[in-house]
Amino acid sequence: MSEENLDKVGYWTEIKLQILEDYTKEYLRILRNQESIRHVAYIDGFAGAGTHISKTTGEVISGSPKRALEMQPAFDHYYLVEMNPERVERLRKMSPRPNLTVFEGDCNDVLLREVFPKCRYQEYRRALCLLDPYDLNLCWEVVEAAGKMGSIEIFLNFMIMDANMNVLKRNTDSVNPDQAARMTKFWGDESWRTAAYRSDQLGLFDHDVLEKATNESVVEAYRERLKKVAGFKFVPKPVPMRNTKGPVIYYLFFASPNATGNRIVEHIFDKYRNRAGLNER
Repeated sequence: MSEENLDKVGYWTEIKLQILEDYTKEYLRILRNQESIRHVAYIDGFAGAGTHISKTTGEVISGSPKRALEMQPAFDHYYLVEMNPERVERLRKMSPRPNLTVFEGDCNDVLLREVFPKCRYQEYRRALCLLDPYDLNLCWEVVEAAGKMGSIEIFLNFMIMDANMNVLKRNTDSVNPDQAARMTKFWGDESWRTAAYRSDQLGLFDHDVLEKATNESVVEAYRERLKKVAGFKFVPKPVPMRNTKGPVIYYLFFASPNATGNRIVEHIFDKYRNRAGLNER
């Protein structure tokens, strides 16, 4: 796979990568000082090619897998999942080492079957997991499994632009059933409909009219699911990532079973939340 075929990413992706790097350094520093922790893993469910092209500078920049592989102190093992065969081959050649496993496949299957079982809390294992899809193609079962394990912290992208373009339309009758089913898989059940719309009695004959909820209302409902359904104890407010024209492309979530990680991420999120282009307008 040549560099000219790498994904070209905007400044919001570069900020996301910096957020991940800032937290990962602290995560490793803390866990490496805990003698009781026997194994610390890095998991990337949508690993991509490992590098990108910056739209801002035109230069090749390190993606999340490459940054994690170069981090010191290091993880005990790295699990990267990617569906594109060319990208898989690039990942395998990027940093050959015995503690790197690259899976070619769908992370919705691979993580549940191959990776998460190697990160059990009872075995004094911990993991940092990045779930960074391009679209709403992450299944809730993966998120809930991570939350129930109590050993995994996640960064997750809620692709709100994809949801708004294909599912959360003002005219609910125009939504393709396949798109609605995709949202249900991401959300975990049909309760996204209640979160995304509110019923008002409007008009001469008091007919119920569904009014589309704001982005903030939808992501807050998802945040509550991460806590109450998936079982993550700490889920700070996500950071909205905007494109150059202003609309939010996705919300970057963090979810964790421990207070220390939450405190660190809240500090990092606040640092970047007020950067130009990211704060709510």
